[in-house]
Parts: sequence; structure tokens; C-alpha cells
Amino acid sequence: MGVVKALTAELARLVGEDGVVTAREAREHHSQDVWTTGGLVDLVVRPKTQEAAAAALAACARAGVPVYPRGGGMSYTAGYLGERGGGMSLDTSRLTRIVEIDETDRFVRVEAGCTWAALHEALKPKGLRTPFWGPLSGLASTIGGGVSQNNAFFGAGTHGPTGQSVLSVSVALADGSILRTGSAGQRAGSAFFRHDGPDLTGLFVGDCGALGVKLEITLRLVEMPAHEAWGSFSFAAPDAMAHAASAMARTGLACEIFGFDPGLTAVRMQRASILSDAKTLAKVVTGQKTLLKGAVEGARMALAGRNFLSQADFNLHFVTEGHSRVGVEDARRRLAAICEREGGKAVEPTIPKVIRANPFTPLNTMIGPNAERWVPVHGIVPHSQAVACWAAIEAYFASLKDRFEAEGVTTGTLITTLGETGFLIEPVFLWPDALFALHEESVEANYLKKLERRPANPAATALVGEARAGVVDIFTRHGGVHFQIGRTYPFAKTRRPETLALLRSIKAALDPDGIVNPGVLGLGGSS
Repeated sequence: MGVVKALTAELARLVGEDGVVTAREAREHHSQDVWTTGGLVDLVVRPKTQEAAAAALAACARAGVPVYPRGGGMSYTAGYLGERGGGMSLDTSRLTRIVEIDETDRFVRVEAGCTWAALHEALKPKGLRTPFWGPLSGLASTIGGGVSQNNAFFGAGTHGPTGQSVLSVSVALADGSILRTGSAGQRAGSAFFRHDGPDLTGLFVGDCGALGVKLEITLRLVEMPAHEAWGSFSFAAPDAMAHAASAMARTGLACEIFGFDPGLTAVRMQRASILSDAKTLAKVVTGQKTLLKGAVEGARMALAGRNFLSQADFNLHFVTEGHSRVGVEDARRRLAAICEREGGKAVEPTIPKVIRANPFTPLNTMIGPNAERWVPVHGIVPHSQAVACWAAIEAYFASLKDRFEAEGVTTGTLITTLGETGFLIEPVFLWPDALFALHEESVEANYLKKLERRPANPAATALVGEARAGVVDIFTRHGGVHFQIGRTYPFAKTRRPETLALLRSIKAALDPDGIVNPGVLGLGGSS
């Protein structure tokens, strides 16, 4: 503890006394994620500047104290949790500046703790957007976390995941130096271009903070599309829905494609009705380009009510956008024709309308509608493996049916696509268990107070852990890959020897003592 005490004093000098937290409650909070609890960290550091963050990292390296970088805290894969106690949680939540919006050269520089929602609101008045513009949890999820973990959702259908919108990163290395990638790596360069020699930017995309701590990210900017259209279709079977999603993805016409199985649809319908929320309806109305179109779309939503989906069906949704109204309508018709060809029945596209009008909502969906715990597991497979992989997961869940029912575990599945090549399958689990402090802080207080808390349920939690591991095995057999690998997905174990050797040599060069997020990616380190 003498080392920690001396380090605490040094860190207070480097980042300010208000930036070093040793209270047990804060340390416990930073030692858990949505899924699990790790070893208790010794202290939490919240720097206000990039330079202070780099200096704090170097101080920990000199002291041999591990550092666990943390963004919005939305990990469900132990992404920032040490396996043993001790170390420092480096909280980037105060690094929130939007450093530069360059409308001429079409890039934006943000600090790592800036949320996707904050950036979206800052760009909207300028008629600009990043190509990929955030996950559904963008109200809390940070851009630094998104680059470290990769994300799916807004814009991913046409632009791919987070990393494909990144031009440059500034990363604090273990020795406290700050590495700048892409064209910003020149002595006199700006961050306008990613490809300038070897793609060092790509090295830090999806690294889960194993190689350094993100301080600043530069993203591409595009003009906000002037028009959008939506479609929703109901399918009797998962195979047909999967085939339709894959066929739409291959056209490159849909900026978002996503679907729910009956289990997930049932959960959504149990939640407080988004359609009864006048503010949500108003956002759909005012979000349209003309008052007439807004009135029409609002009226259609109101008439559809909550009966627009059958809870027994598989429901698929898409959004298409562009700068030409005629072009967008043509794309909508082409996408709808694909769904119809696969046996889909058109329903009112209320869900994509609402999600587009109100993209970053409060994080109430990180628990179940009856205060259950919630956790996903996901994999990304090629289109040729999507149907078989999903069927294998469903068969596996069927084999666990009696055990799930005995412990009160329910499941649902989300699918979505990434560019033209990736098909993401995300089973989610809900089960009765006590909530974590992270849930209590993240979910709206007014929502929480309506729910009856559950007691701890280690048996059900253990079953969910077993089932998640089983699903990961299925993804591995189907050639699946993963975002936010953390300490959950078998990254190192599934690498070819040459690939793993290179990664380990890079880790050793950048972090010779293994103090930066040790154990993440399965690369080892001093945890």
C-alpha cells in the first residue's frame, strides 16, 4: 500500500486533487461493468486534459501499477476490469471537448470522453454528421470507447462500424508519450487523412485499450442526408428474415438494417410504450423535412398504435437515406421488394421512424422491463453462415429450455448488418438478479423507482454465463468475429501463431511492462 499511497500523492499533483478518487463507493463502481465485477481498483483518476492523462499513465508505469482505461462504462465483456484487485481506473469522462470542426477539410477532432450524442448535437446545426454516427447507447457511450471496442448501428449499413469513419487517433503510450497516427503523424501535418504509409490508425481500432489510452480521435465528416425513408416487414421464420437482411445489405442501399426475433419483440412490447409518449411522437413529426410530411407520418404512427407488429413473428426494419427524394424512394422500393420476395409482410415502420427521430435514448433498456438483469453476447459472421449460425444458437437454447425456465432466464435475438459483408447476431439474456451500482446510476431514477428490485440470484447468473460461453463457441465454429472483445471473447486463442506473435511483439514494444489494461484481448500483462 506504500506504493499506492505515494502514487496517489503524485497523481494528485499531476491531475489535481479533485481528479483522484479513493472512496470505496467510486472504486467499486469502476470495478464493474454491465455483466460482471472485477478486482477492486485502488483508485480512480479523472484527468481534465490530455497531457494530464498521459502523465498519469506514465506515473503508473514507473510505479508498476496497472491502468484500466474506462469510457462510458457500457462494456459487457470485462473490457476495463482487472482479474485481480489493485491498479488505477483511468476515467476519461472529463475529456469531453470537441476540439475542432473543420468544415472545409471535412473532419472533426474530439477528445476521447466526448459522447456520440454530444457530437451529433454539435454537428447537426452545421448540416454535418460523421459517416458512422453512434451506437444506440450513444447518450453515455464515448467516442474513445467506440474506437477501442468498435460499434454497430447508426450508419453502419452503408459505412461499416466505428473504425471505418476514423482518420486519426492520439494515443498515450505507457511511457507517457503521445502517438499521433495518419497524416497527423507528420511533424507539420493535420489529421485530414488516414492513409499515409502503414495504417497505424487501424492498429488502435478495436484494441480494447491494450496498446495505449485514447486521448483524441479524428473522424470524417459528411453532409447530412436531406431525405430518408423506412420499411418494416414481418416474417414467419428466421431463415426468411435473415435472407432478406443479407440481400438488402449486399445492395448497399440501407444505412441501417435490424431485426428482432419474437422473444426480443415481446420484451420491447412489455416496456413502457414509446408510442404513448407525446414527446417521442412530436420528435417524429418535427424531424420530417416538411410540416405536411411530419403530420402524415405522425398520423400513421398514431393510427398504427401498438398493434403494428405480431409478437409471434420475426420483424425486420430498414432505413435508407440520401440527397435526392426520388433516389431515396427508389431505394426504399428496391429494399421493400427484397423483403416481399422473401415472404415478408409490410407493416407500419413505426420502430425505425422512432429510432431515427430519437436515436440516443436513456439507458433504461440495460435492464429488463421488470428489473431483470440484461446482458448480450454477439458475433459477426459472413452472410453465407448467418442462417446456419443462428439456427445452431436456437438449437442450443432449446437444449437449455428446462433449465432456463427453472431459473427464470428468457432470451431474445437482435440481428443487424455491417456494410455489405457483415451479419451480426446478438442474443440477449434477461434473468432475475440484483442490479449493480452501474445500473442504478445509468438507468433513469423515475424509471427505476417503479420497479421492484430482485434479490441476488447466483444460480441464474451462472447459467447465463454458461449459455453465453456456449454461444461464443458456436460463433467460433462458424468463423465469427467480435466487437468489444475485452476478456470474454477468445481472441488470442483463435489467432494463427504468426498473427498472435506479431500482436504480442507490438504490445511489448508499446507497453514493455504490461501495465496498460493487462489481460485484455488475452495478451497477458501485469494485472
